[in-house]
Amino acid sequence: MVKKPLCFVLFLCLILTACEEKQKQRATPPMPVEVHKVAAADFPWPSEYQAQAVGSRSVEIRARVQAIIEKRLYGEGDFVREGQLLFQLERDQYEAAMQMAEARYDSAEREWRRIRPLYEKNAVSQKDRDNARAAYESAKAELRQAQINLDYCQVVSPVSGYSSKESVTAGNLVSNNSLLTYVNQTDPMYIDFSIAAPEYMHRRNLAKSGRLVPPENNRYKAKLRLLDGSVYEGEGEVTFIDSQVQPSTGVIKARAVFANPGGKIMPGQYVRLFMEGDVLKNAVLIPQKCVLLTREGAMVMALDAGNKVSVIPISLDVAIGDKYLVNSGLKGGERIISEGLVKARAGAVVSVFDPAAARQPASGK
Repeated sequence: MVKKPLCFVLFLCLILTACEEKQKQRATPPMPVEVHKVAAADFPWPSEYQAQAVGSRSVEIRARVQAIIEKRLYGEGDFVREGQLLFQLERDQYEAAMQMAEARYDSAEREWRRIRPLYEKNAVSQKDRDNARAAYESAKAELRQAQINLDYCQVVSPVSGYSSKESVTAGNLVSNNSLLTYVNQTDPMYIDFSIAAPEYMHRRNLAKSGRLVPPENNRYKAKLRLLDGSVYEGEGEVTFIDSQVQPSTGVIKARAVFANPGGKIMPGQYVRLFMEGDVLKNAVLIPQKCVLLTREGAMVMALDAGNKVSVIPISLDVAIGDKYLVNSGLKGGERIISEGLVKARAGAVVSVFDPAAARQPASGK
């Protein structure tokens, strides 16, 4: 008589507990997630490289005659103009040589002028005439050489650019070909960088398959970010991409050219170069946070019209910024989960949360 009521009470408790659990499940709202709508579109594909600035012309300033340096006429590190006087060498011996050459030239010229009309009158032999002419031409050449040597006593800059420190101080004797300083032409400025061979080949393969369109005539545009984080205001152009891979490093050398009228880019400076011009045609790019990387491969969580979750395996190509280029699995138009991906389960129904709408203030009446 006692056992039957006890069993009935236990059975009733189990029924009540099950009902409570079902009510809790019904009361639990669907998990909110954020979604990204997949779209296929043309997408510019810039590249970023570590690069170094070098002067478009680095010129060695050398003595062309043997002499003592009298003066240095520029400030070390100053910007110098083409034709500006940098060093003054001692002129005395070359001025004397110039005067001697002028005297020999005047004498030879007078002799040539005297012999020439006499030869026309058959008053002198052809040998005398030839000797006089040879002496005249030789004296003329000696005078020209003396003038050149005298001019070399003034060492001028052949280009406009930034000077380096002097290699020899004033008062020292320098010989022909002695290095005096350097001048780096900085306008335009060369930006040297390297492209990894696998990246370069991958882009070429995409271009062959029609998925990538390079710029016309392969003339890439370029932009710079300087060491202080600022973006250089001028736009450059990639003028050279090597046709061979460097065997020691596995990279392809390249160069861009930038106008640098204000000298903001300095030789030797490290910069970040952005090469622009490649366009991916009808490309599907998705944020990296939308992708689950598993042993079976990459996959995304997609939602149908009723917000039911399903798993879609995908094939990835390369990372471009914070996105992945998708080879297959997505065509555009799909909705995939971008936030809440870890808790989402296949077959579950979720609610879509729009953060942009949540940030908008409620309109008051």
